[in-house]
Amino acid sequence: MSTAELSSFTASDGYVIRFRRWSAEHCRGLVLAVHGIQSHSGWYEWSSQLLAAAGFTVYFADRRGSGLNGLQRGHAAHGERLINDVRALRRRALDEHAATLPVTLLGVSWGGKIATAAACLFPDEFQRLALLYPGLAPRLQPTWSQRLRLKLARRFEIVKRHIPIPLDDPALFTQTQEWQQFIREDPLALHTVTSGLLNAGTDLDHIVNHALHSLPVPVLLMLAGNDQIINNQKTLQLFARLPQSQLQTRVWPETRHTLEFEPQREQIFQHLTDWLQR
Repeated sequence: MSTAELSSFTASDGYVIRFRRWSAEHCRGLVLAVHGIQSHSGWYEWSSQLLAAAGFTVYFADRRGSGLNGLQRGHAAHGERLINDVRALRRRALDEHAATLPVTLLGVSWGGKIATAAACLFPDEFQRLALLYPGLAPRLQPTWSQRLRLKLARRFEIVKRHIPIPLDDPALFTQTQEWQQFIREDPLALHTVTSGLLNAGTDLDHIVNHALHSLPVPVLLMLAGNDQIINNQKTLQLFARLPQSQLQTRVWPETRHTLEFEPQREQIFQHLTDWLQR
């Protein structure tokens, strides 16, 4: 199995972003992956190894301010900034490979916001979009007063006030005790984010809501049947805007949010690999 190589690239604003790369021996395509609000690329080593073994080189960047990126923890200025980071990762990947290789954008949890928005705005740059339990319709929504405070924070440029992530219980992510312990003890996991990052998420939501219907690329949507973080029904309603011929949906019963950590993961990620190979 391929082991991760650590590297970095410099974003257009000068921020240095660390990423993990799992290289395929005979590369048939590139997968650019975007992780969730609390996690980082180190959570997804098993699936990335599986994809590399199937012939897909995986570029998995830690979002700015998360994982291995210690500067400005939990922060991003706006949604466009996060999309530009993904596009910079794509340029780095294509510089290292043939420009003719297909590029799949893989969005995991909150990273599904970034991936979907990027694919909507720049469909010529990504040939496929794979979404695992994307954070476009979370169960936990901000209250009216919280939304007002975020609007005021944006208006008065209060961008670095830290707010706790309301996902303290590892059982929300997985039913497996071993992985619950891993999440609980992970020193790189985020537990607070800034008002700037939350408003960046709102930027991404607006892009998706206005442009998803015109997204031209094939989409794979995989959901956890017992997800306590994502509202599956609303997620399915959102993606019902796409033609059936363009969208493949799979709901995995009796699984919690992070499919990477669930007992059925071999079957789950074989389905992703099969979709990529087709």
